[in-house]
Amino acid sequence: MAKRLNSVLGVDIGSQSVKVAEIRLQGGQPVITALGMAPTPPGAVDHVGINDPEQIAVALKQAVMESGASVTDAVSSLFGQGAVLVRPLEVPNMSESELKDHMAWEFTRNIPFAESTVESDFKAYPLADPASQNLDVVMAIATRSGVEMQVDLLKRAGKKTHALDVEPLSVLRSMAASYSSEAGAKTVCVAEIGHKTTSINIFKNERLLFARSVPVGGEMFTRAIADSKGVSFDDAERMKHEQLSLPEDATPAPTFNPFAGSAPVASYNPFADASEPTMAADTPPVPDATPAVQDPNGLYTAVANALDELVAELRRSVDYYKTKGGEVDMMMITGGSSQMNNLDKFLGSALGMSVERMDPYRNVSMSLKKGDPAEYERLKQSFSVAIGNGMHICF
Repeated sequence: MAKRLNSVLGVDIGSQSVKVAEIRLQGGQPVITALGMAPTPPGAVDHVGINDPEQIAVALKQAVMESGASVTDAVSSLFGQGAVLVRPLEVPNMSESELKDHMAWEFTRNIPFAESTVESDFKAYPLADPASQNLDVVMAIATRSGVEMQVDLLKRAGKKTHALDVEPLSVLRSMAASYSSEAGAKTVCVAEIGHKTTSINIFKNERLLFARSVPVGGEMFTRAIADSKGVSFDDAERMKHEQLSLPEDATPAPTFNPFAGSAPVASYNPFADASEPTMAADTPPVPDATPAVQDPNGLYTAVANALDELVAELRRSVDYYKTKGGEVDMMMITGGSSQMNNLDKFLGSALGMSVERMDPYRNVSMSLKKGDPAEYERLKQSFSVAIGNGMHICF
């Protein structure tokens, strides 16, 4: 059994940046004592997993140096379609030994990787109702090579692996620390919107009940702007954060209409005399019922398709959960790409539900050693997973 720690470094390796969060227990309460971020080298990480652990180790060192963190023990999360599978299950209520045997069978039949040598684990939640005939279980399967790679890169960065976790449970710990009432009383869908992927997880009573990852992320929006405006990827990324402002309601983006401003088109009337026009020349055209969208710089139009795809994936996930008899009370968005201006309001309108940005600093004390507090406030959604990994010492 792993020793109980009073301090730990939470690590989040993403395709755009590597984040760290040092968490210390002071008086039994968690305090964020260091935050740091460094850019991920191009191509070192993608939606499949880590491609270049040596470069990631260098970036991790840089993030730690920026943060001023000094603890050695680290908790990092496994991720990537080629490295880890996380799946909530509902299984018949059974004894502990029977459950162990059953989960061994589940692991065998659910291995999604070409690599057959894996590490696996599961967590069975206590029965919410003693009379229930089913157990809620979360299982995780990871390639052994992926596990060994994470341990090795942490070692290269001068850190000792205390534990490896998975992103959905890291997000759950962060939410539980910051939103105890919501985590305990509501069914919450948390969309962790990253650079290349979005992790969609549904929690209830601090339990993971649904987990899905889709290859839709902030990179799609940036590339759409770059292609539309003929600018570099870096310039498009800056424009996305500084100039793009989504509407607060999900009004369709403006589209090109080659007939706009032309004479009204006569409608077909099968009962009209062929020699008579069906519309007087001075009849004004019927106004479009859709209100005009204010899009002075054309950026909303540029990202409309990417936005539609994100909305569709979120709606599909929530609707699927509902078909299984569940309900979703609200949605939270987090991750670096959730910071697009008005994205929370737009998604709330498009999905017809309450959507808010998750604040991983909420109800958590902070005493940073280094850095600009205003900058970390601006980037706070980027640190949800790193903080959740650091909260490993609290739950």
